[in-house]
Amino acid sequence: YWHGGINCDNLFYFVVLGCGTLVVLEQNEAGIVLLRSFDWNDGLFDVTWSENNEHVLITSSGDGSLQIWDTAKTTGPLQVYKEHTQEVYSVDWSQTRGEHLVVSGSWDQTAKLWDPAVGKSLCTFKGHEGVIYSTIWSPHIPGCFASASGDQTLRIWDVKAPGVKLVIPAHHAEILSCDWCKYDENLLVTGAVDCSLKGWDLRNVRQPVFVLLGHTYAIRRAKFSPFHATLLASCSYDFTVRFWDFSKPNPLLETVEHHTEFTCGLDLSLHNCGQVRD
Repeated sequence: YWHGGINCDNLFYFVVLGCGTLVVLEQNEAGIVLLRSFDWNDGLFDVTWSENNEHVLITSSGDGSLQIWDTAKTTGPLQVYKEHTQEVYSVDWSQTRGEHLVVSGSWDQTAKLWDPAVGKSLCTFKGHEGVIYSTIWSPHIPGCFASASGDQTLRIWDVKAPGVKLVIPAHHAEILSCDWCKYDENLLVTGAVDCSLKGWDLRNVRQPVFVLLGHTYAIRRAKFSPFHATLLASCSYDFTVRFWDFSKPNPLLETVEHHTEFTCGLDLSLHNCGQVRD
């Protein structure tokens, strides 16, 4: 599936993860062409672009490792971090100005903090009682990230504090995805095996601020729009991608049914309003 993208010199680069293969594609006036391909000895589950180098990205793998790649080079990874003891299902690079931090989430029930310039993790965050499926930085609050887990909780962490900042019992099922609203520092969305999307206001987490129903199987990923404060997209094991506006009485805007297999990932372009890859 497609994940992440950067725009430089009027070109749009994105990556596709496969079973041990990282494919970097270039979208230009001629269409989509292969820019680079890298192989790894285990499945790659997630990828995140560097926020300060257009050629550098980090992948996470089923062997418990993270790999740093340079798309300007044809050789293997620049560095490999092997500290997680099980699959690393999520990795995210901080978008907060001045920070160069990466967070990873693993099936070993821990999240780890990394500085790519340092050869080992800076900190390990423990507290989840199940697999961590998603870790994502706040786009607003420096040093703050969220994690979603099979233990049915959404948790908020501060890298400057030793323990969890907030625990939200968000669903009565495994939570596979979470995302932070780009327009509201207190608003997050979770997507779970119970087929629902829920919105959470960190100032009052007793009840969700919205519940979106319509998917018929587990929700694999949810993403807020970078252009509209109340729009989000989700994809599911029901083979569909759905678009929502949670401010409307009838929030489901569109259901896309062109997939013939599980839809495992999606993202919305930061540069072209309305462009989605899944």
